[in-house]
Amino acid sequence: MNAFDLPWLVADIGGTNARFGLVTSPGARPSNVAVLHGADYATLPEAVAAYLADHAGGVRPGAACLALAGPIDGDRYRLTNSTWAGSVRDLDVPYAVLLNDFAALAVSLPHLHAGDLVSLGGPEPGHGVKAVLGPGTGLGVGGLMPTEHGWTPIPGEGGHVTIPAVEPREREVVRVLRERGPGHVVAEHVLSGPGLVRLHRALALVNGVTAPDLTASDIVARLDDSLCAETVEMFCGMLGCFAGNVALTLGARGGVYLGGGVLPRIVERVRTSGFRARFAANPDMPAYLAAIGTALIVAPQPALTGAAAWLSQLARTKLVG
Repeated sequence: MNAFDLPWLVADIGGTNARFGLVTSPGARPSNVAVLHGADYATLPEAVAAYLADHAGGVRPGAACLALAGPIDGDRYRLTNSTWAGSVRDLDVPYAVLLNDFAALAVSLPHLHAGDLVSLGGPEPGHGVKAVLGPGTGLGVGGLMPTEHGWTPIPGEGGHVTIPAVEPREREVVRVLRERGPGHVVAEHVLSGPGLVRLHRALALVNGVTAPDLTASDIVARLDDSLCAETVEMFCGMLGCFAGNVALTLGARGGVYLGGGVLPRIVERVRTSGFRARFAANPDMPAYLAAIGTALIVAPQPALTGAAAWLSQLARTKLVG
């Protein structure tokens, strides 16, 4: 089998789940999509082999693009919230490439349809630099820059910057987290699925109440619980501030897009929260931020779409160049 022979394997590997799909023709959206629980497999190659055997009819892909939640160093990867680490060469695929998961999500943006997005305020996103971020098992950040040859993804580890705490109660929560944790609180410690749980516990301590141990899913589902409601509202507000910081850092006049596994479950609560107000509340650049559109990605597997688009772009470059 030669490099770029079809089908192609695409994957979105997070700290909890590994999503796989097949691309059967350039430009097509992935098919045979399956979600595997990462903890069921000791290594990434084992998970890939299981997917190909159990969900893809045992095919051998000619190329693969794997989007992973962690830093990429050439052909090597190390997941931030998993024990999986190694080289993409271990997959024994003729052509295989790695992308940071939010770089793949960024690449998907020009390929999403209107129904894949929900506006969170501001004008329609334009053509300039785009930013994408979102809470899941961790907090991912990426960007997309237009060039004369198409779009180029900008990977990063922005989820590990210091948490933006502006409001007095947010500062109280961060103080509690510092006292009960490692001392330095980064954005991912709060703005993620596990972060929702930490935020809920910290708010209970600030309020002087005893709270039950709840999962992130429990917290967002309890609409009539005042502590859960305050947790979600503070989460959205701090996320808005963080998203504004990302927009300023990247100069993302082409729009800021939110993804990840948490927000699509609470679309209306994000829309009615303080997210957008906090996004544009920077004291020095409010007009700059007000002119940037914000949207929530609700497509089911957007990182797989991005990985497929990246392979198509690479195939054109390799086969034509």
